[in-house]
Amino acid sequence: MSRMINLDRNWRFNLGDVADAGYMAYDDSAWRVVTLPHDWAVEHPFDQAYSSGTGYLPGGTGWYRRAFTLTEEEAAGRVRIHFQGVYKHARIWINSNYLGQHAYGYTSFSFDLTPFIRAGENLIAVRVEHEDTADSRWYTGSGIDRHVFLETGNKVCFRTNGVFASVRTADEREAVLRIQYETQGADGARFTLLTRERRQAAAVSAEGEQGCADMRVPEPKLWSPEHPYLYCLRAEAMEGERVTDCVEIPVGIRTFRFDADRGFFLNGESMKLKGVCVHHDAGCLGAAVPKAVWERRLRKLKDMGCNAIRTAHNPPDPDLLDLCDALGFMVMDEAFDEWEGVKNKWWQGHNVYPPKHFGYGEDFPQWHRTDLESMICRDRNHPSIILWSIGNEIDYPNDPYVTPLFREVLGNNDANKPLAERLYDVRKPDAGRLAAVARELTEIVHGLDDTRPVLSALSFPELSNLTGFADALDLSGYNYREHFYEDDHAKYPGRVILGSENSHEPKAWRAVTDHEYISGQFLWTGVDFLGECRGWPVRISQAGALDLAGFEKPIYALRKALWTAEPYVRLAVGTGEDKRGAWGQGFRWQGTPGETVRVICYTNQTEAELFLNGVSLGVKTLAPEDDCHAVWEVPYTEGTLKVRAGAAEDTLSTPGMAVKLEIAADRMELPADGLSVLQAEVLLADAQGNPALDEEIHVQLLGDLKLLGIENGLPDDLTPYTETYRRTKEGRLIVYIRAGSVSGAGLLHLWTASGLTADLSVSVG
Repeated sequence: MSRMINLDRNWRFNLGDVADAGYMAYDDSAWRVVTLPHDWAVEHPFDQAYSSGTGYLPGGTGWYRRAFTLTEEEAAGRVRIHFQGVYKHARIWINSNYLGQHAYGYTSFSFDLTPFIRAGENLIAVRVEHEDTADSRWYTGSGIDRHVFLETGNKVCFRTNGVFASVRTADEREAVLRIQYETQGADGARFTLLTRERRQAAAVSAEGEQGCADMRVPEPKLWSPEHPYLYCLRAEAMEGERVTDCVEIPVGIRTFRFDADRGFFLNGESMKLKGVCVHHDAGCLGAAVPKAVWERRLRKLKDMGCNAIRTAHNPPDPDLLDLCDALGFMVMDEAFDEWEGVKNKWWQGHNVYPPKHFGYGEDFPQWHRTDLESMICRDRNHPSIILWSIGNEIDYPNDPYVTPLFREVLGNNDANKPLAERLYDVRKPDAGRLAAVARELTEIVHGLDDTRPVLSALSFPELSNLTGFADALDLSGYNYREHFYEDDHAKYPGRVILGSENSHEPKAWRAVTDHEYISGQFLWTGVDFLGECRGWPVRISQAGALDLAGFEKPIYALRKALWTAEPYVRLAVGTGEDKRGAWGQGFRWQGTPGETVRVICYTNQTEAELFLNGVSLGVKTLAPEDDCHAVWEVPYTEGTLKVRAGAAEDTLSTPGMAVKLEIAADRMELPADGLSVLQAEVLLADAQGNPALDEEIHVQLLGDLKLLGIENGLPDDLTPYTETYRRTKEGRLIVYIRAGSVSGAGLLHLWTASGLTADLSVSVG
């Protein structure tokens, strides 16, 4: 039987290239011991010498080595190693034997170790090369930043990702699953569908080393965002009557379709996609994000009304997809941000010329098939996935593709682009090439999964509709092009259009609700992320509904008011007229006496009344065109704002000096596995229990606990992430702690310079 062994612990790491480190006998005793997932970039200070696009953090070349032991029986069977992601240009050795390389930092890859394995000790070595930090438009991280597994088992087995279960038909009476499989040496396979309670729901068998079988499931429980029911498919490879291999995969039974005139349907019911785009980092954790951190973020987004996730702009950590299956999010799984042409990479601030030109475009010609097949085969069993995206803004004008159809073109973020960069230049790659590449990529996807449509997120549909690029896709994603919806729906009958990337502005959502044929939108973004910086000292993009620490921002409140029905109201404030809307606001009632402050109430109710220190400042009636928010211009006076909207209320008070530290942890016990993570939300409270004036909080851990990081979400806080202190933002921050491997009592101790302290006891065992 297959056995998956987690190899995340006890790796030895060295930052810097080392000759002969691929050889088994190399002495690595002086190297540091690390736990995976690991991102070395966040272990270093922010430095303006690095790229603004990737968050002012370093790259470099690093080595990882890990010993593991096998029994005689294990060594005599099949042994594979699975890397879920290494950024980037990984080279792999086993017992001094060079296995090969993998270029892309976001796709999973495996090697068969069987020919080189021995009973007893074995040694895996990994070289990671990330020298050009200006190789992306967002933070990438550096290192083995996802899980690694060792698989042992019988040589007669399923191939890696060799079982694919797809839903052919389904309703409340019956579902039909088609199960396709590939084995190495088996003469048949047996499949059993199990309920959550591990009861058999259906079964089917098939003959042959590879093949397919249809399984009929009576009275299935259908998967949906409201009821994300998951079955388990147990697949057994057979050699005669003997089971030689067994794998289990989650199965969600659901149907969906996109209609060019009526939009999106899930299980036969019309539904709008209320989506957000997410990048892969989590602030102080870099790209090495524990599953628990993703779960906390997703639960908050679901509470906001979100039901869909776009993985911008690369295949995600499998942990994220597992959570989307379990929590009920529909997913657009995205492969690439660039194809044959390398986009402009900003390294001195957003749109600050000249750019640099490194990136995946250098590897795409050789690696695109391998990487796309890796994503599809790894992810196609996830019921959450409803869309495959083969690219993001590949058609961005003049970056690098051009066309004689447009003499001068500006893109989404090109306000400061020099004239020479805006003009057609015959010496640049022609945009007509994109149609040919799109056809190839779409055919690759269809060959591996014929159940989901393929799109590309188009930044320049006015051109891509003319070159044949859009015709090569199953449906078209429009980025910030809502003004084309009506004309293009009429001009291209039968074409499905949806918003693949959209601003938080309410009018972009109205473009969805006002048009039945638009399936939904994906906001840019769900969570703030490192990189894509406007310029030093800001090190992040501030586009998220949640900040880097996972706390709500005013644009979260706006979206919750637009997307949910339960009575809701939230106050935010901002000084002056901010063209970015809720981006420039905060949750602080603070100012100079007499200063005019904009007070914004976000609510899904039709009427709201604002009070300052108990005195009514008037009632606002909200019409549909008000987009769930009302505004008062209020002369600042210290005290308390209160808003009442129907049965919902919210208050904001002038912050006072801190008198107390409060800790709210997501758990109080950790297994002694050296892997599990605790998240502790910290509040600096004033005498009224409200978020206090900000202070620096220091962190100390006692017992076998490890501090993974402290995050406050402030965009311009350049405190190195390795420090054990950080200033609060609006009275809050979050502390991430990893369990040790020794059972016993642990303690999180916090203190401030003003003398406040707080403790949290943690049981490890």
